[in-house]
Amino acid sequence: MATTALPHAQWSSRLGFILAATGSAVGLGNIWKFPYMVGQSGGAAFVLVYLACIAFIGVPILVSEWLLGRRGQKNPINTMSALAREHGHHRNWALVGAIGILGAFLILSFYSVIGGWALAYIRDAALGGFSGLDKAAIGAAFDAFLARPGELLVWHSLFMLLTIGVVALGVTGGLERGSKLMMPALGLILIVLVGYGITTGSFGEAVAYLFNPDWSKLDGKVLLAALGHAFFTLSLGMGVMMAYGSYLGEEVNLLRAARTVVILDTTFALCAGLAIFPIVFANGLDPAAGPGLVFVTLPLAFGNISGGLVLGTLFFLLLTFAALTSSISLLEPVVELLEERTPLKRIGATVIAGLTIWALGIAALLSFNLWGDVKFAGLNIFDLLDYITSKFMLPLAGLGAIVFVAWKLEQESVRRELRLGNGGFAIWKLLTRYVAPIAVLFVFWHNL
Repeated sequence: MATTALPHAQWSSRLGFILAATGSAVGLGNIWKFPYMVGQSGGAAFVLVYLACIAFIGVPILVSEWLLGRRGQKNPINTMSALAREHGHHRNWALVGAIGILGAFLILSFYSVIGGWALAYIRDAALGGFSGLDKAAIGAAFDAFLARPGELLVWHSLFMLLTIGVVALGVTGGLERGSKLMMPALGLILIVLVGYGITTGSFGEAVAYLFNPDWSKLDGKVLLAALGHAFFTLSLGMGVMMAYGSYLGEEVNLLRAARTVVILDTTFALCAGLAIFPIVFANGLDPAAGPGLVFVTLPLAFGNISGGLVLGTLFFLLLTFAALTSSISLLEPVVELLEERTPLKRIGATVIAGLTIWALGIAALLSFNLWGDVKFAGLNIFDLLDYITSKFMLPLAGLGAIVFVAWKLEQESVRRELRLGNGGFAIWKLLTRYVAPIAVLFVFWHNL
């Protein structure tokens, strides 16, 4: 096994690392996007395609990023630079780490805006703000909310403050402890909401919507969607997993850890569907409402059903926790970079990084109101940040990581580190050298 540099910080336990990595994977997309995609794209057929994408593309890239981080024991830029130099390769490989960190920086700026929406809706649900409203009224209320920049700023600021507070406490005291508290809470809230879904009389319809395979819906577009979501949900190409890997000791089996994270991530996503769709179907609502499902369709249900006040509050608390477990992971690579490349200590680095991201987030939230006419290539600031990161930066960084591991590292040391026999390692090389890179290139080419 390759020797590693002296660690700067370490996870206190394998469980803490697993929960933190799962927390990064379980985000806003799990709560509304994944169930919607499953339902619209062939149910169980889509799930099987998605799991194949996860197994053959997502996991190899995830493990590659952890492996690089563990070997480097530094921020992603320094890790890639050091490993490239150690193996006699050009220092420009550091760009892989740089693109990842920049991607995390940009994503958090607009992700925090949506996190702020979730916080605001906890308040609205708890105060009975949805009671007695019809769809038009709730839609109008959401549009009016987006049109108030001052209010959006307050909630965006509060969400970023929570994120900064957790990350400032460090790896074990912040990231790990926060994940140990929030992930079980997420699970408990989901169990309660699924339990309610069983009582609606529409649970069977929801199960059929999610799991009955409809192979006729599988086409190139669906395959691309499954591949794209598999990539995004695991936080690949964001510098996150490389940063998390830098806090790992050599005792952790990377392949087993990846398997656990994938199972937990997918379980959370499917349970979210089993929580949401019984409510949707029981109230005759549209399951294909996309993002509006969360901020328009579901509030309509919560405002007009018995116990809706409690259920709505729990749901938006779930949404906020999911957003927060992801946001702390997005901030971490930026903070790690500042810690290691500037005189700043942990708290100072977190505050500086957080405030800079917060400031960019203001531009993102203004794209819904005062700066709505500011467009770049037909996209407002919010959509532009999303487009640049998801379509280009993340695939590039993920591709760079897996190509480096598969082609630039000494392969026998990789085999030993992954604890693979000759047969297992042959499969690993096939996936990392050919299958995963070609798939990522396909996504990248399609996005051009």
